[in-house]
Amino acid sequence: MSNGLPPFDRRQCLALLGMGTLGAHASWVAPAAAHPEVKPGDALRFPRDFGAHPEFRTEWWYITGRLRTADRQTLGFQVTFFRSRVDTAQDNPSQFAAKQLILAHAALTDAAGRQLLHDQRIAREGLGLAGASTADTHVYLKDWSLQRSGSTTQSLYQAQVKAQAFSFQLGMRSTQAPLVQGQAGYSRKGPLPSQASRYYSQPQLAVTGQVTLKGQTQAVTGQAWMDHECGEGLLAPDAVGWDWIGMNLRDGSALMAFRVRRADGSTSWSGGSFRAPGQATHIFKPEEVRFTPGRTWQSPATHATYPVEWQVITPVGRFTVHALLDAQELAGQQSTGTVYWEGLSELRDADQRVVGEGYLEMTGYAKPMVL
Repeated sequence: MSNGLPPFDRRQCLALLGMGTLGAHASWVAPAAAHPEVKPGDALRFPRDFGAHPEFRTEWWYITGRLRTADRQTLGFQVTFFRSRVDTAQDNPSQFAAKQLILAHAALTDAAGRQLLHDQRIAREGLGLAGASTADTHVYLKDWSLQRSGSTTQSLYQAQVKAQAFSFQLGMRSTQAPLVQGQAGYSRKGPLPSQASRYYSQPQLAVTGQVTLKGQTQAVTGQAWMDHECGEGLLAPDAVGWDWIGMNLRDGSALMAFRVRRADGSTSWSGGSFRAPGQATHIFKPEEVRFTPGRTWQSPATHATYPVEWQVITPVGRFTVHALLDAQELAGQQSTGTVYWEGLSELRDADQRVVGEGYLEMTGYAKPMVL
């Protein structure tokens, strides 16, 4: 069941929730409270940081990947669980106060059918309906769930989603250690030190499981990428959105790159990372990453124009990002107005050879995003 909710971007939905959008009509208002900060030098520690951080306003576990069916059809999938602290309810003595909200979003790209399917859910934490463990990754919303087991370097994620038009049950096993982003997990998103998140990734996850689509259940295999972020920080005032890629390269390497974008299309901030198998992580400086838009696609639903091909320059090479399906926009303009593009894409090297697959995310093209 979609519960009448629109699709949300992984960061924008939490901005709406964290700022009290869904609790704005509550009659009880909490006093202002001090908030934690994401600071450099506060290194990530596992397994604790696999779990939830309810002291921070926003948090998400975001998994995307490319799947192959037994008959060699290509599918893309996304499942994201969000947690949001609701400031106005923190000191409310009622056991029914919505102090934490859990939102889940799932999508499936059917490359052969040229179709994107999606669904979403939301509930307050507690009452056995939704929750996020602080001990390790275990977040659930009714019968949707994501749970981690295993050692710090040998993770197994189990994801279950039962949507209206599709469902999947996937096991995703790590093939390498967590990729800690930024400075020991302190990842800048803007020119101010406070514009940052605690951030790590799990690239090159080996996927097995099953997907049900159009009434047929098929076994699948593939590769996935997971991001886990939390924080309090805001984007710079002149930022309207961002462009982001997470790519699993065929040689076992992992590439992440992003840029925060101003209204005129220029870059406010950028960053990323690269790790080859068995090597140290190369963290990119803002001036080392450049996104240049190429071919575009205009949405018939929102009339927003998205670059569905990009030239991305990094310290480890020049790449082309090519969307496997142009129409991967998720639009909720009938309700909150949340609109973004997120979809299965491939990575090509300077000679236009396909060297990897992953996801491209673009926000702020239909209208500026507030975070």
